[in-house]
Amino acid sequence: MSILRKSSKKTSARKQIDIRGVQDSILLLRRNEYRVVLEVSSLNFELKSEDEQDVLIDTYESFLNSLPCQVQILVRIRELDMSKYITDLKGRLKNETEDIYKEQLSNYSEFVGELVADNRILSRRFYIVIPYGAKNNDFATAKEQLAIHADIVSKGLLRMGMHSRRLGDLELLNLFYEFYNPTQAKLQPIRDSVLTLISSSFVKGERS
Repeated sequence: MSILRKSSKKTSARKQIDIRGVQDSILLLRRNEYRVVLEVSSLNFELKSEDEQDVLIDTYESFLNSLPCQVQILVRIRELDMSKYITDLKGRLKNETEDIYKEQLSNYSEFVGELVADNRILSRRFYIVIPYGAKNNDFATAKEQLAIHADIVSKGLLRMGMHSRRLGDLELLNLFYEFYNPTQAKLQPIRDSVLTLISSSFVKGERS
């Protein structure tokens, strides 16, 4: 089941998303479906030697065979706003008193400015979505099974030299908030103070 469902009809973001809330780092979907999201580090396959590549391919095959369930792989590509970083560099340059460091900061600041002017600076983040479907609204069982599945996936990734971590409640909400409100998310990301309010809103929407 896809978390994000496209529709030709105009509809609200809430109706397009199956998410009805978050609890204990778990996405609560409709129809007793649950999801855990792992953020995964990357590795550069092309920089590996031929022998290392062969080992990685074999390990990846074993990883796929060991999966306890079907998973989704999400690649998130975002354009980075470098304006604050450049402003900070200029501030450091202004306050620097040592000539040698001042020259280095000046050269580096100029380099970054030219790089940003001529290129889009992109960040890539990788996620694995782990599903679980319950026969009834048994959150305790879903939580236990998802923890087991996430542990199996994490250990399989680690054997390939890839580290993973589980997204928390706030990170899960921000992930989907940024999909549907990319501009607003840069100016006003979701904070801890509104986490309970948003979660409650999803649940109320499901019950209404």
